[in-house]
Amino acid sequence: MALETGIKTQLQTYLAMLREPIVLAASLDDTPAAKEMHALLEEIAGMSDKITLVMEDNARKPSFAVKRGAGHSQAQRAVGVRFAGIPMGHEFTSLVLALLHTGGHPMKLEAEKIAQIAAIEGSFHFETYISLSCHNCPDVVQAMNMMAVINPNITHVMIDGALYQDEVAAKEIMSVPTTYLNGAIFGAGRMELDEILLKIDSGAVAREAKKLDALAPYDVLVVGGGPAGASASIYAARKGFRTGIVAERFGGQVMDTLAIENFISVKETDGPKLVMALEEHVKSYDVEIMNLQRVVAITEPGKEGNKNKDLIELKLESGATLKSKTVILATGARWRELNVPGEKEYRGKGVAYCPHCDGPLFKGKPVAVVGGGNSGVEAAIDLANFVGHVTLLQFDTELKADAVLQKKLRTLNNVTIVTSAQTTEITGDGHKMHGLTYTDRVTGESKHLALDGVFVQIGLVPNTDWLKGAVKLSKFNEVEINQHNATSLPGVFAAGDVTTTPYKQIIIAMGEGAKAALGAFDYIIRS
Repeated sequence: MALETGIKTQLQTYLAMLREPIVLAASLDDTPAAKEMHALLEEIAGMSDKITLVMEDNARKPSFAVKRGAGHSQAQRAVGVRFAGIPMGHEFTSLVLALLHTGGHPMKLEAEKIAQIAAIEGSFHFETYISLSCHNCPDVVQAMNMMAVINPNITHVMIDGALYQDEVAAKEIMSVPTTYLNGAIFGAGRMELDEILLKIDSGAVAREAKKLDALAPYDVLVVGGGPAGASASIYAARKGFRTGIVAERFGGQVMDTLAIENFISVKETDGPKLVMALEEHVKSYDVEIMNLQRVVAITEPGKEGNKNKDLIELKLESGATLKSKTVILATGARWRELNVPGEKEYRGKGVAYCPHCDGPLFKGKPVAVVGGGNSGVEAAIDLANFVGHVTLLQFDTELKADAVLQKKLRTLNNVTIVTSAQTTEITGDGHKMHGLTYTDRVTGESKHLALDGVFVQIGLVPNTDWLKGAVKLSKFNEVEINQHNATSLPGVFAAGDVTTTPYKQIIIAMGEGAKAALGAFDYIIRS
């Protein structure tokens, strides 16, 4: 395959940054994919005198490894980075970074993190199954590849599920990214480097908890790293307050959003790009980000073991305790579940929530989308491009999506729309799902669809389970707030999708985050 002019120009710019020679070791067969891979590798090798292409015959086919070249010892050359697939689409950046890092270009990692990875002992062989349309997969691939470049005890193979369908079928992989470690399931879904390290470095959790426990109290502590949390932290930091963000995953639900076309002043973007920009903006201020940390309890001053008279305490899952004068709750929301038999049992085995990520695994197969709002109709339109057939199930008597989306949906000849349908069960054979049962709400008749996949798109539910009994919640379990974003607990404010504020939109969440920070500022100066 030939690289497009724009991509080739971009790649040449990056390859000029190589400091040391590298080797592309290809293991090929006679398949069309192998021929495309060979052509791509030849083109890349021809773009830099620091790159050599060689053939090998001792690895899976088709695939290629990225290794260190001449000037290194045999052990140093054995960098464990391999691509079993053609890393274009969302994975092109993974390829570029693998080339640069193997070729000596510095990684954007703290020295402390590099030392931690280098010190890990044992043998770790990771395999990550991806789809080239998955926007979460590159985060896992790039993190694994960096670890493999740093530590010779770690190897990683990116495997394109569409290319290795036999392996995907044998392992019953129905969601991406799915990662195996030494032949056993390691994780499914997006993972950041720190999250991976917490799972393989046994002492990391305790070390991090001890470090967090020793932190000085904050003026403003934000719980949640989505648009509302990022906005709140920036506004608080600009007031000169000691500010921190503690988040289970920086970016939150936005990381799983592909197309964003209603963010005013930005014609179009996507979730990962927006989150990257948010993080860069937050880091431009003196805000301490404590990522991959789950808050499990909040305690007001002088209550339930909190001996501080004027500080709110947040208890983390790791056992650490954070203290602050004020707290802003911005924990957002998560995908709403159907809560029917079989849903949890077959999650990742046919039941999915991200059509952009997992859709390509169902190429040519029958699937269903549950939900007739914008997200459901958009998912059906997207899936119809490569699955065999899409059945869209809507609980109500009519679809709720925008008219323009409905019009597009009705032009597709491999989509069936079923309204007044109440999903009652996901069926399967114990290993993977094979169908869905629903009730016709008009006739009362129970019907069954034979399916390979179900994509649930029925809205969001606020992340407030840990707040029950601590702050006042609405009947929908949203945090109740006043016009200043204050909650029922003094010194505690809230913003974004977790609150009673109507219209769950990114731009609204950002505005609410600013309001909450200003509310906290007003509270502090008057207390």
